[in-house]
Amino acid sequence: MPGPADGDGNGTDAATAGYRPLLFSIAYGMTGSVGDSEDIVQDAFLGLTRARRAGTEIADLKAYLTTAVTRLGINYLGSARVRRERYVGDWLPEPVVVPADRPGPAEYAELSDSLSMAFLVLLESLTPVERAVFMLREVFGYGYREVARTTGKSEVNCRKIFARARGRIAAGVRQDGAPPPGRQAEGEELARRFFEAAAGGDMDELFAVLAPDVVLHADGGGKTQVVARPPTGREPVLRLLAGLFRRLRPLGVTLRPAWVNGRPGAVMYDAGARVAGVFELDVADGLVVAIRSVVNPDKLGHLGPVSDIARWPPPG
Repeated sequence: MPGPADGDGNGTDAATAGYRPLLFSIAYGMTGSVGDSEDIVQDAFLGLTRARRAGTEIADLKAYLTTAVTRLGINYLGSARVRRERYVGDWLPEPVVVPADRPGPAEYAELSDSLSMAFLVLLESLTPVERAVFMLREVFGYGYREVARTTGKSEVNCRKIFARARGRIAAGVRQDGAPPPGRQAEGEELARRFFEAAAGGDMDELFAVLAPDVVLHADGGGKTQVVARPPTGREPVLRLLAGLFRRLRPLGVTLRPAWVNGRPGAVMYDAGARVAGVFELDVADGLVVAIRSVVNPDKLGHLGPVSDIARWPPPG
């Protein structure tokens, strides 16, 4: 039987369970995968349980768990990189979805607003250690001493790694034209207009909310048909969206607004109330500048059915 310090046997006693949201955020920033992040956090708690049972004295639980999750994330990326090099089409992270009308699950409560899809795609240009150093320093605000202890590198080395990683990220932002990370609460009303226009077939309204250089990225993973090359420009994107929703409307597909990775977006449900896709919008200067759509079914399995959640837009 687990002792008092072991809680449920997985290291999740009252003293450690409070760190779960932070640990999930770090793991997700490292992996871009909800399911793998949950596994990494669970493995970190199991490691804590084994250490306690072996009599190891742990003075700083937060530091111990953060280090475990970070290093597990680095190991994960070593094998994930090979898989992603063979990935079919655009790669986007598994979406973290928080319903627009109610709080999200506790595991996502501390998910940094900086972990937008665009930001996570930029992080793909970094090595596993660079990603860990950059995430801990830039996103979670760790000091260099903490970063060094967590990653097992020297403080001097961490400063060099961070500078190199920041340069790569800055170059990626300039190349992709991605807006800076951050929660875009001001885009919520614009997102509502966008999805209502798309679902209702109002092409004039849809045209009005798209930026002239808007781009659409779609991740089908070779499992769902998507465009091979991301369309760029208001008219190409408009044509694609018009055709997509024209085909979907007779099939009973519905949309529900949500925060997706800290950005305004929506979840698309099929007639059987199963998640068929997730949209995330980047908004700047009152216009939609980028649309990211995940329709790869392998990346949607962690999202449950619509169940008792009201569909959107409402009928009538």
